[in-house]
Amino acid sequence: MVKNLKKLIEQVAKDKNLPEWIVERSLKNAIATAIRKDRRIKDELEVNLEDDNISVYLVRRKRDEEAKFPLEISPEDVNRIAAHAAKEEFLKELERAEEERGYLEYLEMEGEIVFGIVRRITEEGDLIVDLGKISAILPKKEQIRKEEYKVGSKLRALLLSVKRKRGGYELILSRTHPKFLKKLIEHEVPEVSRGEVVISNVVREPGERAKIIVDTQDTKIDPVGVVVGVRGSRITPVSEELSGEKIDVIRWSENEEELIKKSLSPVPVSRIRIDRKNKRADVAVPKEKLSSAIGRHGVNVKLANKLTGWHIDVMSEEDFDKMMKLR
Repeated sequence: MVKNLKKLIEQVAKDKNLPEWIVERSLKNAIATAIRKDRRIKDELEVNLEDDNISVYLVRRKRDEEAKFPLEISPEDVNRIAAHAAKEEFLKELERAEEERGYLEYLEMEGEIVFGIVRRITEEGDLIVDLGKISAILPKKEQIRKEEYKVGSKLRALLLSVKRKRGGYELILSRTHPKFLKKLIEHEVPEVSRGEVVISNVVREPGERAKIIVDTQDTKIDPVGVVVGVRGSRITPVSEELSGEKIDVIRWSENEEELIKKSLSPVPVSRIRIDRKNKRADVAVPKEKLSSAIGRHGVNVKLANKLTGWHIDVMSEEDFDKMMKLR
């Protein structure tokens, strides 16, 4: 009997393109379920396929302890029930196994970029996206606000999470997550994908502006130039993918003053006063550049705060001078 089951496992694994251990586990679960139904057993059962015999054990758990007892059942009964299980319960178990394989397959892709087609838009504005083998959800909150989507539209997104749900699993996508920008740059810039240039921090106001910090250990490489490309040839496609999101690429500096100044890019900083104890910085910029330094709705300075971890107050040079005289 066991030899026949082993052959069955090999054949099913080949036909279903599943690992033999998954098929064997599914068969054992099917046999255990069938025996529990046949004998009306409530306890958990463990089935082993050993040599020429099928052995069955009652499993009882108490706190952190586990005890196993051989189940009193004749080999003839086991074979009869196992043959029945192989026909019926096994098919159900295999469905679960194939579903699990899909789950594990997409779990490995978590944090990567996927391609899909919008198949449906819900009343809440969530997108149901066809990834080929399975559908995923791009929730309204993970969409770039200025973008409009239609059924049939193609899109790229970050596979943000793969969650188990009753009866299957759910794939959540994002186009607003900082990692989506990071992955887009990795695809566009070989030096980043190879690890020669490192992106150490990313902050975004999706569709509006983003700031990234880059660095390298290679003294021959200009990490900012590498990421931006000649005349913006590398960063422009990334910006276009994100509906024109402006991307400031900043080189890492151990000098806190220098990093704070760079974080307000592209606006030049003329003077700075920092309070290390409270992690605050007062920054002066030319009066005509003040609105740009702050940014529309305060986006530029808000992103600089998040990027550096410092609270940055931006003011004109005149106001900076007045403040310094009062101190």
